[in-house]
Amino acid sequence: MNDEHAERDERPTTDPATEAFVAHRNLLFTVAYEMLGSAADAEDVLQETWLRWVEVDLDQVRDHRAYLVRITTRQALNRLRTLSRRREAYVGPWLPEPVLTAPDVAEDVELAESVSMALMLVLETLSPTERAVFVLREVFDVDYDEIAAAVDKTPAAVRQIAHRARRHVDARRPRAAVSASVSRAAVDSFRRALETGDLQGLLDVLAPDVVLLGDGGGVKQASRRPIIGADKVARYLVGGTRKVTETITIEPTLANGHPSFLLRLDGEVDGVVAFRIEDAHITGLYYVRNPEKLTRVGSETSLTLR
Repeated sequence: MNDEHAERDERPTTDPATEAFVAHRNLLFTVAYEMLGSAADAEDVLQETWLRWVEVDLDQVRDHRAYLVRITTRQALNRLRTLSRRREAYVGPWLPEPVLTAPDVAEDVELAESVSMALMLVLETLSPTERAVFVLREVFDVDYDEIAAAVDKTPAAVRQIAHRARRHVDARRPRAAVSASVSRAAVDSFRRALETGDLQGLLDVLAPDVVLLGDGGGVKQASRRPIIGADKVARYLVGGTRKVTETITIEPTLANGHPSFLLRLDGEVDGVVAFRIEDAHITGLYYVRNPEKLTRVGSETSLTLR
């Protein structure tokens, strides 16, 4: 009996700071990712958050979750301001880093919309503070007082920023969310047409004003300007696939909560293709080829709003 007690006493115990951080880690990652559009930078922010969190006197913290979100927001905001300057010198269009997600993310309509490539691109048009306020208020439903503490503004100022950011995003986000079945049907039609080189099939599923953005980061070949219009996009895609000498494999997957493709050349990952879909037609095509943004496509990333 004494040996059993001794055995139990020797079992490692987790300290409260670690327990709280681990319990909310997926939430903190999602906050940082939505603010930064980069999973790699979000991971760095979590490291910075942890280093600050272990220095906190937990006896003085009433709400661990809220305090952790506040630290994460401050670190992400600092990094976002640096990244904004860096992205001005980026070669070609800059696209968010795609993350593969489990089916449960797609089933959570609110979460799937908030991490969609389409909305993440709209968030890129906000100032760093506007983006932080929008993400915390509209996505995570954080109260104005808590946001004010995170971004060093008054609650009144935060309300004004939130209103301005919401109006800006609403004017640019997809007009209406489409169902998962409609998205899958559009993406499947696109894949079949692309695999067979069916130009008319592509034209049938592409919206007249579709926009294609490619992100090679100056490392991989990609169009440095947006390609606009169904005919131009369809011909660019068909012409591009015909020039490829390697074996192309189009692997359906879920990226950022939505039907997407993992594109392979001779079995090696070449990029991720994400879509913006409205009224059963593809209005946006986002092809991420930059190798630095494909480091997480080997496994699913856990995201949550709670």
